Amino acid sequence: MTKPILYGVSISRALRSIWAIEEVGIDYDHVPTHFFKDTKTPEFLSINPNGRVPTLVDGELMLCESMAINLYLAERYGDGLWPESIEDRARTQQWSVWGISEIEPLQMKIVIQKLFTKEEHRDEDAINESAKGLGRPLAVLDAHLANQSYLLGDRFTIADLNVSGVMLLFQMIEFDVSAYPNVTRWTDDCYARPSLAAARARD
Repeated sequence: MTKPILYGVSISRALRSIWAIEEVGIDYDHVPTHFFKDTKTPEFLSINPNGRVPTLVDGELMLCESMAINLYLAERYGDGLWPESIEDRARTQQWSVWGISEIEPLQMKIVIQKLFTKEEHRDEDAINESAKGLGRPLAVLDAHLANQSYLLGDRFTIADLNVSGVMLLFQMIEFDVSAYPNVTRWTDDCYARPSLAAARARD
């Protein structure tokens, strides 16, 4: 049986899926694929016509989108990472979608300004507006974590990896979440996992 192949680099959204495949602990091949220079070749486009990373090839399955890849990895390979109950699986999907709909769009507006725009051309109003907008979902997350260690209870699952994986970009843009102590404690716990360190070392 062939090993799964994961395409991407850890300085992109692919880090979420490299983290997930390291967390499930299976043997796999990693193909460092840069999102600017490597994803528009005919060879890569034959795997993912969108020309994006991450991309997973597992046997006959070719899968794109980090959340879809991570949910698949957890369900197929992640003993303990994938919830047992139908209800918690639904909550896992809910939180995964929540991360990319409530956090990521506002976060990316700041990323574009701080990391991809020359300082003299930055739109500080856009940065401040996005930072203010993030207060609402972060308050929701903080309240949810007030009486439990992780999103689904007392055990780390793919839901935690997916949402905290989205929020990894906060570190790059030096976004302060200290006003949300439960979020801070939770992200510290998630980011302390050896699988994330292994994922970051993959490139």
